[in-house]
Amino acid sequence: MGIEDQPVVEESTEPPICGFTNATTGTPPGPRNQDTAAVIAIPITSSLPTSTPLEKVASSVLRGNHPEPHTLTIEHLEQLLEIDIQDGLDGGEAARRLAQYGPNKVEGAHGLSAWKILLRQVSNSLTMVLILVMALSFAINDFIEGGVIAAVILLNIAVGFVQDYRAEQTIQSLYALSAPTCKVIRSEQVVTIKAESLVKGDVVVLNVGDIVPADLRLVNGLNLSTDEALLTGESLPISKHPDAVLDDPNIPLGDRVNMLYSASTITRGRGKGIVVATGMDTEVGKIAQLLRANPGLKDDTSSSLQTYWKRVKVNIRSILGLDGTPLQIKLSKFALILFAFAILLAIIVFSASLWNVDDEVLIYGICVGVAVIPESLIAVLTISMAVGTKAMAKGNVIVRKLSALEAVGGVTNICSDKTGTLTQGKMITRKVWLHNGSTATVEACTHPFDPSSGKVTWSDQQSEPHGELKSISRLPATAKKFIECLSLCNNATVTDGKSAPNDDAAETSTTSTVAISNWTAVGEPTEIALHVFAMRFGMSKATVSQVNDTTLLAEHPFDSSCKRMTVVYASPGSNSADVYTKGALEVMLPLLDASEHVKAEFTAKAESLAAEGLRVLCVAHKAADRATLGDTREAAESNLIPLGLAGLYDPPRLETAGAVQKCKAAGISVHMLTGDHIKTATAIAHEVGILGGNMTAAETANAIMPAAAFDALTDAQIDELKKLPLVLARCSPSTKVRMVEAMHRRGAFCVMTGDGVNDSPALKKADVGIAMGLNGSDVAKEAADMVLTDDNFASIVTAVEEGRRLFDNIQKFLLHLLVSNIAQVLLLLIGLAFKDSNGKSVFPLSPIEILWANLITSSFLALGLGLEEAQPDIMLRPPRNLRIGIFTNEIIMDKMAYGIFMGSLCIAAFTSVIYSSIPALYDNAPMYGVLGHDCNAEYNASCGHVYRARATTYATLSFLLLVTAWEVKHFTRSLFNMYPELYSGPFSVFNTVWKNKFLFGAVLAGFAITFPVIYLPVIDRTVFKHQAIGIEWAIVIGCVIAYIALVEIWKAGKRRFGKGIVVYGQPITSQV
Repeated sequence: MGIEDQPVVEESTEPPICGFTNATTGTPPGPRNQDTAAVIAIPITSSLPTSTPLEKVASSVLRGNHPEPHTLTIEHLEQLLEIDIQDGLDGGEAARRLAQYGPNKVEGAHGLSAWKILLRQVSNSLTMVLILVMALSFAINDFIEGGVIAAVILLNIAVGFVQDYRAEQTIQSLYALSAPTCKVIRSEQVVTIKAESLVKGDVVVLNVGDIVPADLRLVNGLNLSTDEALLTGESLPISKHPDAVLDDPNIPLGDRVNMLYSASTITRGRGKGIVVATGMDTEVGKIAQLLRANPGLKDDTSSSLQTYWKRVKVNIRSILGLDGTPLQIKLSKFALILFAFAILLAIIVFSASLWNVDDEVLIYGICVGVAVIPESLIAVLTISMAVGTKAMAKGNVIVRKLSALEAVGGVTNICSDKTGTLTQGKMITRKVWLHNGSTATVEACTHPFDPSSGKVTWSDQQSEPHGELKSISRLPATAKKFIECLSLCNNATVTDGKSAPNDDAAETSTTSTVAISNWTAVGEPTEIALHVFAMRFGMSKATVSQVNDTTLLAEHPFDSSCKRMTVVYASPGSNSADVYTKGALEVMLPLLDASEHVKAEFTAKAESLAAEGLRVLCVAHKAADRATLGDTREAAESNLIPLGLAGLYDPPRLETAGAVQKCKAAGISVHMLTGDHIKTATAIAHEVGILGGNMTAAETANAIMPAAAFDALTDAQIDELKKLPLVLARCSPSTKVRMVEAMHRRGAFCVMTGDGVNDSPALKKADVGIAMGLNGSDVAKEAADMVLTDDNFASIVTAVEEGRRLFDNIQKFLLHLLVSNIAQVLLLLIGLAFKDSNGKSVFPLSPIEILWANLITSSFLALGLGLEEAQPDIMLRPPRNLRIGIFTNEIIMDKMAYGIFMGSLCIAAFTSVIYSSIPALYDNAPMYGVLGHDCNAEYNASCGHVYRARATTYATLSFLLLVTAWEVKHFTRSLFNMYPELYSGPFSVFNTVWKNKFLFGAVLAGFAITFPVIYLPVIDRTVFKHQAIGIEWAIVIGCVIAYIALVEIWKAGKRRFGKGIVVYGQPITSQV
């Protein structure tokens, strides 16, 4: 048992199948310390200067300044910590240390406070500009306009706050207590205390299933193994050895075989350990501290003034929204540009009045400024992202920060952990090779604990028809004995939570089932995997014992020094017994009753399985007289008959290969960064498609690199690599961070996925960090921007698709909003030429009309565009150019063209009413061309002409905005033939406008609400400063028809000259 203890075949990074070579006599070897340093015994005097008084050293130990515990003997550590491992600390000393050094708690994993979430909503340039405009409006007593802008600001903040707060609460609900209680020895008594009450020097008692509450130095143990996947990324439990003393203080965490680390789990055995670090001093705490630190503000060479100035700059950038995702930064810079443009337009207005600035001129200037700013942009963007967030939640992705949803759509590289992310995080028996040459392969296993999950294919037999049961009697005799050994030489328990079935029902189908699996297992992962394989043929331990009428006579348990397990079974009253043994091939070979040719054959096959990334186990059996066996292990484990080999591994998730292929089709490069062995990582990378079959041998060699080699390179040497490696094995947290930094230097936009504490610094460093929700650590969730509730890599592809859809839709509604702003600015600037009898410029549109068009009419249309479905080819495009961002050349040209069309037609509508004979149709109408006096402030008898012109202009602007919402659904295709793949014929336009039902409803609502705004008494003249119109509707209709014609001609020109058309289907290769 304990195949994780097997050493490597050829080098330290390969899956283990051979004997350990670096151990010194008398010291049990660790599973992986052969990679770095031999295990040696160190005299106490070699660890500390002889001139240092022991009392001072002990004091420094408690303060955290001490030699690494894994380099000290147990006796030495006892002296340094002033404890006795038999008696433990007394209550008084423990209380004193707790008061002096604080509780055993990791700080930082508490999420964002409501106050910080609120500040995050205000920290953007557009909100700052709106606040300034609101203040100016109130300053000149324009309370209606100021109140409307204040309502917009509050809406923007409320929508963003609610969404971010809900996401944060959801994340907090995923946090779990790592080790709420633990057993310690205090005053010679074993007592249960809260984990946070632990202090350095406490002696902790551990058993199977316990979570390690702090960093411990193991002092004694029996077959103890821990699962450190969350910390090191190692997929298999690590055997621990209390007597081991390591000479390298900087040996990797995973190789410190005499240490137990906080948040890891005891998977086998029992033991005791001395607490050597608590709280933020633990390895988990150190990583949490990295997440809380702000390295940009820490520089020992900087003066206090320089540090203060750095803080000021960071705060200013944060307030203006200049830190964040590319879209956030682009929109914040765009808002600042708009603000500068608004000031320029105000200067133009003031200059036109020869700087004779009274309240009316100031109002006109503010009106032009308001026309420039898309007030509803933040609200529409936030709501669209919130809707996208809900869609993501259905796809098992929790978005902690709304900005991350857009950002993930621009990803060029995904750096993924292997264990539990690309793989299932549980072991299965992948391949079985029998001595007679027969092989069995398990495929498509989706639930490692479920014997009915997946399909078993034997090489020497036809594949079983789907749904047909493979019974015990139909197995070859050698296969039956082999599987009996897997079942009986096993201490794992696998159950489906139901009452035990009868023998007939125990025969299990080898084909997949669609039913939800409720199978659970308890035991060591390799034993679980072997037991599940036996149960695929109805040969559970209980079943085999009952059918063979045998009972257990003796068990020789797994031991790290011998790396094998043996059981002896016999029938009552029988003189013969069956011996079943499994273990590492290297230690099994001397025990086999086989020729050198057979042993060579087993070795070659084991190496072949190891090359596939499998952990290899040898299975043997013999029948012997009970009298000859005795009670000794040596007698039982001699002259064994080899039955075959079992290859185990942590299988990829079924969806991973398809998800990786989708990423490649979308031009996204997937990198595996794992703490596992290089051969295992390589095999998984080939299986899921990260290493493609079309790669040459040289390309494959360059794509795979051990972390030690990568860490040895300087940044300059990494930058000289043609491409960054696709597989990095045996990674440390710093390796992952350096990988992300290297990608950033190449201009890549990367996502980091992971579940362990060791992933947390890289999650924070990456552009978008995605943590696992089910098996992820609290620290990883705290560092992430998104959390996968199903821990499924394929869900990331859903997130990328949703991000790309969102980006496309942002371009659409941003185009729509900016077209409206450009048209209004053009209209108001030219409107400076319209002078009344007092020589003052007349508003073609009143400030409230502008705000109404921007906030009410445009907002719902823009929101409808934000809900557009994804295009079918959305994952066939290369990643967008992050340097260009959202404002592509096509968007800029379109917004200018459509804005000029719309603004020109609005001017035409205004002048048509003012300078035509239409007013003559009304009773007591003034001469046409007369603009009255003081018509900007309030209605008087001279303003009827102007008020009707404003109403006509407002109606024209509103209807053109409604039409634009449908036209920008696609940037090049005609509104009348927008979905040729789905609809054709002269009436296809009706299917096009009906396809997005929310947008269709928004257009109808915008059309309907125009009439009460124009015709309701009092509101029309007092609030909007216009009045009812009649024959002027003909002008409105004419302008709408002209606008549709101009836009369709513009699109036809784009199609004719190939502008804005993307050709898909070409191969996409990543340059990073």
